[in-house]
Amino acid sequence: MSLLSRFQDPIWLTLLALVPLLVWMRWRRGTAALNVSRLPPQAGGAWRLHLPFAIRCIALSLLVLALARPQKGYSWEENLTEGIDIQIALDISGSMGAEDFQPKNRLEVAKRVVHDFVDQRPADRIGLTVFSGAAMTRSPLTTDQQMLHFLVDSVELNSLPDGTAIGLALANATARLKDSTAETKVIVLVTDGVNNAGAIDPASASAIAQGLGVKVYTVGVGTAGRVPVPLPMQDPRTGRRTIQRVLMNVEVDEALLEQIAERTGGQFFKATDEATLRNIFGEIDQLEKTPIATKSYVRYEEVFQPLVWIALALLLLPLAISTLNLTVEP
Repeated sequence: MSLLSRFQDPIWLTLLALVPLLVWMRWRRGTAALNVSRLPPQAGGAWRLHLPFAIRCIALSLLVLALARPQKGYSWEENLTEGIDIQIALDISGSMGAEDFQPKNRLEVAKRVVHDFVDQRPADRIGLTVFSGAAMTRSPLTTDQQMLHFLVDSVELNSLPDGTAIGLALANATARLKDSTAETKVIVLVTDGVNNAGAIDPASASAIAQGLGVKVYTVGVGTAGRVPVPLPMQDPRTGRRTIQRVLMNVEVDEALLEQIAERTGGQFFKATDEATLRNIFGEIDQLEKTPIATKSYVRYEEVFQPLVWIALALLLLPLAISTLNLTVEP
């Protein structure tokens, strides 16, 4: 909400030109253009001669301002957009810990990019599904960005059974969108593997998404070749769990991701570092922009009344001070 001020009838403000004209006429003629007071013989000080005239000029100015009807108003806007519903499906399998994405690993970089994506879409509802060998909804569709940031931050590797259940993740994300009344429903699926787990195959899940009018953007992350992946290991001598880095060749099923995107009307992207992943999310952001329509309201209140009362008081003031022998009204 913002505060506005205006004059309803500003044409009256042209009368303010009379004030300097009256001052000029008084100076030129040496007598008052309005009802001028004359000093009593015993009074001194030239300012006393001009005081009633100055007061009446101020009163005249205030009356002109009142005629122009000054108003103060309050304006506010109503957001009329329905927004877009977006469910992000994020792979948290062990291979997402691969350290070919700096400064840490694939998952941490993906989380940072998701944070920025969420910040750029305050009008949309966004949810989060995480998956590896199973799938779980971490956040339903929400506009509560603070809560969503917290839930994204709390995502960890290997918190679900290992594997890559792309079909199950897609089905889970679609289920979160099936009751949506938004005009546009979108899934952004981020993975670095091949579907090798889950009771629902990707083809069936993408068919369901297509039938419900859900568009799927698929993002394959990772570089080609062998990459260091930290894996939890158990020391056979001490029985303690340790982390060891193992060079692995993590394949991304690009053909499958392309099929899912094409079937649902989305697009497939390949990210090989943080910069390309950010560019991909930026492109998705541009492709799925929310048309924002707003309606403005303004309410004005009249504020001329105080000006009228002050002007009347000033017009009576010369008569009042004449009783103190400061001026004499003819």
